[in-house]
Amino acid sequence: MSEFLEVVSKFAVLVFVVTCMVAAGLGLSVHDLVAPFRRVRLVLVALAANFLIAPALAYALTRLVSLDEPYAIGLLLLGSAAGAPFLPKLAELAKGDIAFSVGLMLLLTVGNVVFMPLTLPLLIPGMSADPWPLLRPLVLTMLLPLGVGMAVHARWERWATRVRPSVGTVSNVSMILAVLLLTGLNIGAMVGTFGSGAVGVAVLFVAALFAVGYAAGGPAPSTRSVLGLGTGQRNVAAALVVATQSFPTEPGVVVMLLVSTIAGLVLLLPVARWLARRMPTTVADLPQLRHEEVKP
Repeated sequence: MSEFLEVVSKFAVLVFVVTCMVAAGLGLSVHDLVAPFRRVRLVLVALAANFLIAPALAYALTRLVSLDEPYAIGLLLLGSAAGAPFLPKLAELAKGDIAFSVGLMLLLTVGNVVFMPLTLPLLIPGMSADPWPLLRPLVLTMLLPLGVGMAVHARWERWATRVRPSVGTVSNVSMILAVLLLTGLNIGAMVGTFGSGAVGVAVLFVAALFAVGYAAGGPAPSTRSVLGLGTGQRNVAAALVVATQSFPTEPGVVVMLLVSTIAGLVLLLPVARWLARRMPTTVADLPQLRHEEVKP
């Protein structure tokens, strides 16, 4: 029975990743693709925070804290996995700049497909230096579905708008199913992380990355909140793809991903609500915010 549930959980993860990317693409236009590049400073800061500071912090934590090897691998996967697909939802909850969050998510997702295959073999001893085994599943499950969704949006925008909620529902259901199955199959190992340092490291990792992104997000609160949330919330979909493909016999890797994801949501959801309460809403504030947000 457990073997059957493991197969179902892997299938649920695959469906979640693919439908999540398709749903994101169905809501993106060419304008969304190029919009982030108009804010050069924010783009450079976002790339540095997600592709330099995040993996460096993950690596430093694995050296400072004596984690079991599978937990350390899971943290390194998250450190290298940028572009959380549900960043726009967090941005909406925080009353942040939705357009910037969509562009940032797209930019980081595309960059992630290139970054992970090149970086992970350097961070994780024993991983193949050949990037194709890592690149292939990321391209097939993330970049290709995202491109298909964007192509459909460009050709049949009205139909894409109509079908996107249904694809999003499938993505949400498959995500819940995957999390429940993975948690159920690894509940003993997850409980075993208490006292190992894994939970504390996961919380510290998410909190530190949020602080880095928030501090570097520019003068406008609406972009600070988005970059903070987008840096703190890692791309668990990409990390799960790599974990299930490259470490099928190391359940501790998936356990660390689950623990870190739960820790991230527990930490960042209240933070997003707190940011929303702090967001300026007076008429006098709005022109200033718009002026600040278009600065490169």
